[in-house]
Amino acid sequence: MPNVQRIAPCLWFDSQAEEAANFYCSIFKNSRITSTSRYGEAGKEQHQRPPGSVMLVAFELEGQPFTALNGGPVFKFNEAISLQVYCETQKEIDYYWEKLTASGGEESVCGWLKDKYGLSWQIVPSVIQELFKDHKSEKYARAMEAMMKMKKLDIEELKRAYG
Repeated sequence: MPNVQRIAPCLWFDSQAEEAANFYCSIFKNSRITSTSRYGEAGKEQHQRPPGSVMLVAFELEGQPFTALNGGPVFKFNEAISLQVYCETQKEIDYYWEKLTASGGEESVCGWLKDKYGLSWQIVPSVIQELFKDHKSEKYARAMEAMMKMKKLDIEELKRAYG
């Protein structure tokens, strides 16, 4: 058996698994589609998908394995789970924010967004862990207050607020 990551997210799509996997791979460097599986005649009574249509797309984003499943319209994404992208620079934050909100994605608050498929992402500066490590400090309070007013996070503004 090939070396397989023990835990990996499986993302449920209605019928856009292949499109979504290609979209995500176009955004993240070091990303690739690793395999595509198709529905067959077996189980058609349950899955109700045309034989030969895409069932699963295995892909990697920055080395992290994912599976995209065409499971039908039964389940939708919600904010109960999100994917975090840690960024070293504002340029990286701006890049991921723009790419993931493109073509119908939605901005939210505090670095959160939804992509065009409804999947939630958090685009956050790596420095955020340092800024928010002491919840009792004045610096923390100022940085938190600044962040609560933002949609896309601004590293320099957070650092200024932190002092």
